[in-house]
Amino acid sequence: MCRCLSIHWWALWAFVCLATTAFSQPPRGPLVVSPQVNADKTVTFRYLSPAAQEVKLSGQFLKAPIDMTKDAQGIWSVTVGPVKPDIYPYSFQVNGVTVMDPANVAFFPNERFKASLVDVPGDTPLIHALRDVPHGSINYEYYQSLEGTTGSLVVYTPPGYDQNTAKKYPVFYLISGTTDTEETFFKVGKTNLILDNLIAEGKTKPMIIVMPYGNIAARIAEQKGGSKPADPTVRDGADAVKRANDFTADLVNNVIPYVEKTYRTIANRENRAIGGFSRGGGQTLRTAFNHMDKFAWVCSYSSYLSPAEMDKSFPHITSNPANTNKQLKLFWVSVGSDDFLYQGTVEFMDYLKAKKVNYKSLITDGGHTWMNVKKYVAETAPLLFQ
Repeated sequence: MCRCLSIHWWALWAFVCLATTAFSQPPRGPLVVSPQVNADKTVTFRYLSPAAQEVKLSGQFLKAPIDMTKDAQGIWSVTVGPVKPDIYPYSFQVNGVTVMDPANVAFFPNERFKASLVDVPGDTPLIHALRDVPHGSINYEYYQSLEGTTGSLVVYTPPGYDQNTAKKYPVFYLISGTTDTEETFFKVGKTNLILDNLIAEGKTKPMIIVMPYGNIAARIAEQKGGSKPADPTVRDGADAVKRANDFTADLVNNVIPYVEKTYRTIANRENRAIGGFSRGGGQTLRTAFNHMDKFAWVCSYSSYLSPAEMDKSFPHITSNPANTNKQLKLFWVSVGSDDFLYQGTVEFMDYLKAKKVNYKSLITDGGHTWMNVKKYVAETAPLLFQ
């Protein structure tokens, strides 16, 4: 009898737990599919909010936010396009407040906003598309950084890295822009898939790619309980230069030694490249010009240094252009024609040309976007370590 009583009590307990769980769940609304990429390259976006008074769609495939329409279930929707195949950030504006798409797990890693991402595939797979080729690996690493903080890295290793344990590889240090994180070149730039595809096509050498977080000041503040400092207002002002120098110190003194201890690298300047987008491009130029003994390959994406800063801080780059041209196996500068940094970048190119410093350049359509960054990575990766 005791055994039966025990069984009854357990059955009652299970029933109570299940009932409690059931009653504690919030009511479920209708299933929302968003974004829905249609066969004709139009895209349908949906957002569930019966109580909202107004919902708009904002995205880099639009010139301005557009209104969405609510149905009887409280689902707001709109179809746009056709949209040119690429990966785009987008968000909803709900009663004037910007929000992510809760039906979409793909998002843009950023300090300030978390836009969602929509991938519109091409009829022919784009260079960043997931293809049936051998794939490398993405690893998250943590290292001792400045002022006793812990730094974070995303590291790509090429296909075959784990199988051929005797082989060593060159390294490309790749730095994201202002407000981006160490994940942005991976999750938005799809650098791992670009490299997988280029390697499979025999267009680029297998390499390790290290993607660090560029905002050292924010990391220190966050880990020490302070407030994240505002971004510098002047690109070549004292604050911006100090922060760039802090990044340089962290990269040279902490990141590179950690990577070369942890991974099988070819540890010399001829097998180290550095590149970056926007603020990361400025960090790239300052780091490379301050440490010509560390890097032989330099890629600036949508960024520049002013002639005044070049003359003041880096006269050794222009005073002996023959030596600079000998040291730099690749010096790349690229920008979009609609980029807000276009004029400054063109001025930088003209300055280099006048000083007889060799560089390769690419001016594309479009603005200060990650659509352009993917193009620049795809163009420069085949030139590295050749």
